[in-house]
Amino acid sequence: MGGNFTVVPSPANLAATRLRVAVDAPQHSGLSAPLDYAAEHALAPGTLVSVPLGRREVPGVVWHGASDPNPALELRPVTAALMSLPPLGAAWRELVDFAAGYYQRSTGEIALSVLPPELRKLGDAQLANRIKKLHKALADAPDAMGAVSATIAPTLTDAQAQVLAQIAAAGTADVPPPVLLHGITGSGKTEVYLGAAAQALAAGKQALVLVPEINLTPQLEARFAERFAGRHIVSLHSALTPAQRLRSWLAAHLGLADLVLGTRLAVFASMPRLGLIVVDEEHDPSYKQQEGARYSARDLAVYRGRLEKATVVLGSATPSLESWQRAAEGKYLKLALPARIGGGALPKVRLVDMNQQPKLHGVNTALSAPLVAALQDRLARGEQSLVFLNRRGYAPVLHCGECGWKSGCPHCSVWRVFHKLDRTLRCHHCGLTERVPRACPDCGNLDIAPIGRGTERLEEQLAALLRTPDDKVARIARIDADSTKLKGALEAQLGAVHAGDVDVLVGTQMVTKGHDFRRITLVAAVNPDSSLFSSDFRAPERLFALLMQAGGRAGRDASQADRSELWVQTWHPTHALYGALRRHDFEAFAASQLKEREMAGLPPFSHLAILRADARTAEAARAFLHAAAELAATLPGADHVMVYPPVPMGVARVADVERMQMLIESASRVALQRFLALWLPALHGLRRTPKTADERILKNHERILTGHERILRWAVDVDPLAI
Repeated sequence: MGGNFTVVPSPANLAATRLRVAVDAPQHSGLSAPLDYAAEHALAPGTLVSVPLGRREVPGVVWHGASDPNPALELRPVTAALMSLPPLGAAWRELVDFAAGYYQRSTGEIALSVLPPELRKLGDAQLANRIKKLHKALADAPDAMGAVSATIAPTLTDAQAQVLAQIAAAGTADVPPPVLLHGITGSGKTEVYLGAAAQALAAGKQALVLVPEINLTPQLEARFAERFAGRHIVSLHSALTPAQRLRSWLAAHLGLADLVLGTRLAVFASMPRLGLIVVDEEHDPSYKQQEGARYSARDLAVYRGRLEKATVVLGSATPSLESWQRAAEGKYLKLALPARIGGGALPKVRLVDMNQQPKLHGVNTALSAPLVAALQDRLARGEQSLVFLNRRGYAPVLHCGECGWKSGCPHCSVWRVFHKLDRTLRCHHCGLTERVPRACPDCGNLDIAPIGRGTERLEEQLAALLRTPDDKVARIARIDADSTKLKGALEAQLGAVHAGDVDVLVGTQMVTKGHDFRRITLVAAVNPDSSLFSSDFRAPERLFALLMQAGGRAGRDASQADRSELWVQTWHPTHALYGALRRHDFEAFAASQLKEREMAGLPPFSHLAILRADARTAEAARAFLHAAAELAATLPGADHVMVYPPVPMGVARVADVERMQMLIESASRVALQRFLALWLPALHGLRRTPKTADERILKNHERILTGHERILRWAVDVDPLAI
């Protein structure tokens, strides 16, 4: 931390004040609870401090609870404190405590990872200056906003008005129940969020609105800024610069921001007047953190609402089956918006049976003749279309027809993807990028060809096939992670779509979420079948949600809704999932899936955790997991959990690291949590580096005999989304 902190006196001048401080200790240390330190005078819980840990000076947060009273225990001193910053509140600390306990991470890791990194660099005087500037900027803001007037809220539909009234009524309870808002695409859920936010602001409260993707934050911020001109609105997400993130966080923490919009990280925003939490597209897997502390922002939002007696609204056209089941059990209040604004119809679903299409060799084999004709018809009418394929690049693999060589990654168990624009082969896992070879590296054959297709190739094929009425090439735009790397690229592409400068939009699933495209009347899914028979039991749920969300981009203008269509090219047109999709019947799909899961004992009727291990060899990772399973069998409560044998992950090797995983299942969430709390601390001993010479000799002898190296790292994922 910066050197301008308020400095705490040295140990010689210390009185007997003892503090608990949450620090971000390395995971392998096994230090999960706050540590005891000494200070000259009491510091309020929630105060940010700097403390010694080993040979390092690290940031920490003064924590609640009693420290060890043993007078013989010599404590190291707190060296500095950020006194200019009001302490983090009790509710925020309780949220962190819960997240650390439930997701089996250290308190300090959670607490420090969700605070702005810039806080670690600033001293007390510097931070005080930032806070002073923030107050001044906000004091000047009303003058700057004088010419800006809030937009008038549109007249609500009867369904919207009823839902808002029910949300307001639920908010009067001592502990408001979470609200699950099931609204079909285009039904006006955002207007309900705006209305609920207006109710919260009128009561002097703050509102927190979560979205699954960073690219949805600017457009939502624009909607809220129009409606609440004169109110202070901030964003919190990973695309902000460190200075921007600190400014937004300070505005929320000091109670200066009325509305906070952000991605999953924002669920930890310190907000002293929190009255409303909205989780838009609550089913989206992006709310689950996939590295470090693997928390679910949606689930933490529900817990935080209960903790702070705030109203929580979970909105989706395709709610997660866990939320749907909780609503069925009466734990959530389920509300519905069953019709589109303006009475527009949902898009008609057309299934193209690829088994019946001519097997022609050529560039158009991925696009059926009926679909191309439908796209051409939209062009003739001056309407827009969206074609999505959830695979970027030109082709997933290059192949030699002579010897069978394929463009595999030497460091990962995946193919390198062919990107035609820059003639490279790229691994989307480890990042290895090389120029496309002129000939097969194995046999020298010059005729190496792409197999399969990504969005680049789809864009090329559509450009070759589609012509405008005046016989010009159709205007085709591609939106995926490759085409939107540069700052402002995504906004420019979306702006072109909204302005009508694009005839056909090609993209990955990032274009299917939340965007309000008014001119699109046809959406096509080119190759969605791969999820139908996945080993992951959640794959059908994700596919159904993706297709429903994608279809929702069509016909959002009520005047065009009657001719809006969702085309799905499939080799399995009779599959039950597509039957429910044709009827737009989420309830039937959910009932079918829940019945299957109940029979199989899968979530939400059971509770899961996964232990993952990474090592240089698969044998070392497997040996660690086997040892962990043997240890598990000796623990109290082991009879209430099922530990499955270790298996490789879906992508077993990444960057020369072998990855294995082991599933833990229990019918009881409480039993699983108690078991993990006993098991995980003991696992540190399985990989801890030997400290004495004798221990090193024994470990080395064991490695020689077994051929097993130490694992590189291990982690547990509670409530995993991907199996």
